[in-house]
Amino acid sequence: MIANIDLTHEQQHVLELAFRQALRKLDLVDRNDPICELVAKKMVDIHSRGVTNAIALAELTIREIGLPKQ
Repeated sequence: MIANIDLTHEQQHVLELAFRQALRKLDLVDRNDPICELVAKKMVDIHSRGVTNAIALAELTIREIGLPKQ
């Protein structure tokens, strides 16, 4: 997802789950789409603010980016 950030195995797992969930909700299948990187960066930002639940991370990321859910 995002390189060069220090995460525990558990944090990485939560971010991966949240990322996949967000991509599904946004109907994004091409991981090379620039929107995927935007989603990942926003998600890491939200996680760094203390949100550690994968479902909440996915929902907040979508909401803060302002992309419509499919």
